[in-house]
Amino acid sequence: MLVGVLSDVHANRVALDAVLDDMPAVDALVNAGDVVGYNPWPAECVATVRERGMETIMGNHDRMVVGTGNFRGNGMAAAGVEHARERLTPEQRDWLASLPDERLLFDERVKVVHGHPDDRDRYTRPHEFGPDLLGDEDVLVMGHTHIQHHKRYESGVVLNPGSVGQPRDDDPQAAYALLDLDDLSVDERRVAYDVERVVDAVAVAGLPKRTGARLREGY
Repeated sequence: MLVGVLSDVHANRVALDAVLDDMPAVDALVNAGDVVGYNPWPAECVATVRERGMETIMGNHDRMVVGTGNFRGNGMAAAGVEHARERLTPEQRDWLASLPDERLLFDERVKVVHGHPDDRDRYTRPHEFGPDLLGDEDVLVMGHTHIQHHKRYESGVVLNPGSVGQPRDDDPQAAYALLDLDDLSVDERRVAYDVERVVDAVAVAGLPKRTGARLREGY
């Protein structure tokens, strides 16, 4: 069984389209959260994720959009939340609000969380990967850091597919992964997309300039 794994789309429709166009035929799609936030196309990205039937969990930006607060000390994140609140339909917001914090999929062989299996908002960076993160599942999928990485242990695989819409590992290309559940192999993928189109759309939407500029750097 081949699974397409992605995370942290962050309302970047151009990057999401590039990833889905690049992806080979898969048996299922998994999304480790943060469909919205930062970039200009929250409604369009929610629509695509739903149309493609992605098994999706709630990220911290998703949760903030459907809540009452906002990010403090991060103007880019705060602006993205307000933009999403304005652009999403009530039905789309209800869908976001219905997302769980984690999912067990494929006969409970794959566990999907956003941050950390014990703390939904904790960043779990590559140097913190270890077999202790795994429970009874064969594969643990995480997002949140926007850093693509995976590691295989005797007890299973820990995987972060990286970010579709805002990579932070010094590679501006959109990231995703292919997970083969037959042999627990992982193929990390990167896809070039029209970053300048997103930069221009960020400006038109009135979002912070840095939101677009950082996409050129992959950070």
